[in-house]
Amino acid sequence: MSTGVIQPLNPKPFLNNLTGKPIICKLKWGMEYRGILMSIDGYMNLHLANTEEYIDGTNTGALGEVLIRCNNVLWISAAEEGEQ
Repeated sequence: MSTGVIQPLNPKPFLNNLTGKPIICKLKWGMEYRGILMSIDGYMNLHLANTEEYIDGTNTGALGEVLIRCNNVLWISAAEEGEQ
């Protein structure tokens, strides 16, 4: 069992630093979206480009440009090299 502690980050600077970079966004409902974070607004809604949808780890296809409403987001992470 890992004893590592996860340090929470202030989301605004974290998301601003991810703008223009590939991210992974997991929704509360289990879907995962991978794309380029184009912008965020004051409510932390996400605008993604070149987006792909993954359900249960399976790529269900390219969606292109999407808007994800903030209240649906479970977590956001920077995508690793080659993961996008």
